[in-house]
Amino acid sequence: MIHLLSHLSYVAITTPDVEASVEFYKTEVGLTEVARENGSVYLRCWGDYYAYSVVVVPGDEPAMETMAWRTSSPEALEEAVTRIEAAGVTGEWFDGYKIGRAYRFVGPFGHSMTLHWDVERHQAPGHVASIYPDRPERRSKVAGAPRQLDHVTIAASNVDEFAKWYNDVLGFRIMARTVLDEAPISVFSVLTTNEKSHDLGVVLDGSSRAGRINHYAFWVDTYEELLIAADTLMESGVAIEYGPSIHGIGEQTFLYYREPSSLRIELNTGGYRNYVPDWTPNTWKPSLGSSNFYKNGAMPMSMTESFPRPTARRRPRRACPRSSARRCSTPTPGTAEPRRPRPGAAAGGPGASAFPLRFKEEP
Repeated sequence: MIHLLSHLSYVAITTPDVEASVEFYKTEVGLTEVARENGSVYLRCWGDYYAYSVVVVPGDEPAMETMAWRTSSPEALEEAVTRIEAAGVTGEWFDGYKIGRAYRFVGPFGHSMTLHWDVERHQAPGHVASIYPDRPERRSKVAGAPRQLDHVTIAASNVDEFAKWYNDVLGFRIMARTVLDEAPISVFSVLTTNEKSHDLGVVLDGSSRAGRINHYAFWVDTYEELLIAADTLMESGVAIEYGPSIHGIGEQTFLYYREPSSLRIELNTGGYRNYVPDWTPNTWKPSLGSSNFYKNGAMPMSMTESFPRPTARRRPRRACPRSSARRCSTPTPGTAEPRRPRPGAAAGGPGASAFPLRFKEEP
């Protein structure tokens, strides 16, 4: 099979308050607004080569409208569409904003994906043009501003099946997966279309709502820039959800925080490149440091929240004997509640799970 996809080109996210999100991206993240079209706002990082990499779209709740990949050639775009439709999925062709002829489809787990070859490359106006020929624009003056878009991580009801479909149909390389220590349940996997550890991640989704996103990520050049970003965000009153630390899978330094809609953003840097064409993905467990390289900090439960939030629903309850002083309930089949650490116990200590994923996210 020819190499179909080259890299993640943009993500489009929805928010109930477009202006609040756009202002946050401009002043706190360091993106630049480049255009407004039909209610959507187009933004870019200072180092993105194309016209835009983030689209903010009006919506009732935080969610992902689509994730877009540029193909490796015009022929690869046609071949990708042939393979998608042969797999039983039908999308539609459309003329995209500054990407020309593009194909959009909804994958088997409900996620919209856009494929395109044509792009409009960024031409910086004179006052922000870089003195360095390969830079599309001057470095941002916002402390810790990312150079470029890096990856997107979605949520799916079956991690391994999601990874297999995108590997079989579109040629994503599966790079690694995480299985719980307590049970043979896949909770995370990373895939890539190039030499990065991943440009697409997938976490286990225990909700009944398809097509959700967990986060998307930007890249900064150095560890020091990531720390400066954390510092300036905190000074601006933006809470750090998780990090800075290092993921075991991929070995990137990471930092997670939220934009005004509550959608999660990651900054990362470092890590390794993998050029092995016949790479066999390894299976990690949380106790091996899959999410925390140093095994000294448990991932906060809030990190399991994906977007949009699951539809509210009532749990069935079983009757309790009248003599029982304790309220009891019957959990929904196939679900489990997270184990809570003992008060005062060191997070991530011996025997503690560093991946506190719950199998069903409750609203």
